[in-house]
Amino acid sequence: MNKMTKGVLCTFLTATLLAGCGSNNGTDNSNAAEEGNTGSGTAKSVTLKMFIAQPRFKEQYDNYIAEFVKKEKADKNIDVSVQLEMPTADNASQILKTRLASNDAPDIFAIHAVNEIPSYYKAGYLEDLTDQPFVGKLLDSVKPSVTTTDGKVVALPLETLSWGYLYNKTIFAENGLTPPTTLTEMKAVTEKLKAKNVTPFVLSYKESWIPQLVLPLAVGGMMKTADPEFVNKMNKDEGSFTEMKSAIFDVFDLINENGTAKATEVGGDDGAAAFAAGKGAMWLMGPWYAETILKSNPDLDFGVAPLPISDNADATLINLSASTSLAVSPTSKNKEVALDFLNYVLDDQASNGLFQAMKFNPVSTVHTYESYPWITEATTYVKAGKSVQDPAIPQSVKDEVGKGLQAYYAGQMSQNDVLKALDKAWKSYNKVNK
Repeated sequence: MNKMTKGVLCTFLTATLLAGCGSNNGTDNSNAAEEGNTGSGTAKSVTLKMFIAQPRFKEQYDNYIAEFVKKEKADKNIDVSVQLEMPTADNASQILKTRLASNDAPDIFAIHAVNEIPSYYKAGYLEDLTDQPFVGKLLDSVKPSVTTTDGKVVALPLETLSWGYLYNKTIFAENGLTPPTTLTEMKAVTEKLKAKNVTPFVLSYKESWIPQLVLPLAVGGMMKTADPEFVNKMNKDEGSFTEMKSAIFDVFDLINENGTAKATEVGGDDGAAAFAAGKGAMWLMGPWYAETILKSNPDLDFGVAPLPISDNADATLINLSASTSLAVSPTSKNKEVALDFLNYVLDDQASNGLFQAMKFNPVSTVHTYESYPWITEATTYVKAGKSVQDPAIPQSVKDEVGKGLQAYYAGQMSQNDVLKALDKAWKSYNKVNK
């Protein structure tokens, strides 16, 4: 995830990694965007700060930003330089919260639509984007994910996801296997693979956000079949993760017992390379890593399937969600240019190239590119009613489960220790967000 590929930078673009940069303090340059082109022929200068925790896409963002800089110069005679900060997903949430709380907000920043919009909006950190041109281009199925309960659009969705786990379709076909629908069937699949000297799972737990992926799958499956009020109960301090113990740990233990070695030394990029090389038949991961996987092995034939969490096949579901979304700070001194960039992300011509380059799902009516095979496969489950909306679990709880499952894998925490830590994290969230 720390791979920093050199992108194409034009004369007016400065894309740098910053451990933390000071806010724009209202200098003449910072206000230039609002002044616009005065008609005198003298270009105005603006420094736009962006915070996007997707370093694996740095080259794609650099290229797109460079084109935006050219367009802003041509259209408005504004010289834009961009400071692009791209921390890893493990650190991004805490860094951003610290920046926002200390009045050092980036002009544009990425947040998770389901997990973070409610609390960020309540705290006043999100600009109302309802009247922006891009809003009318959003697909009807996508727009609700970035819309608040009072009807305001506060972010532009980049990633919409249909995910469970990834599997190597060639390995499955060679061994006469199909994606299992129950935990017992998954156990049988792992045994058949091991009998053929194939490692069932790639493990990559160096970054805590990866093992936490089991949590929304488990909670979503249980809410769809056994406990639809779980999140509401947790929000009222009336529930407990002990109710989810088997759903979380039965499949997590099975994966760990049948996976590659040294999981805590393997991050997302290395996991993608291992999966692309066929070192494991399955990977607890979503298709958002498609670009990285196919960069390692362009010929890999992989699919997306729902992860069994029990022997109730009705709980084996594809998770549907919108994740990475771009927001604008209400305190930005460069709001005009920031809004111009957001609208350029869904530009009628340029947007297809950006979303295709990152292999994201279409989110807009301007997206006309052909759907990817793994998206088509996941959609077959959705159409069959085998999906569930991503449960609204607070980001702080997901952060906690990631660290807890890392420690559990390393033998440093018990199952009950992890569950207690999750209950405590949710109660802490409730205290802050009442």
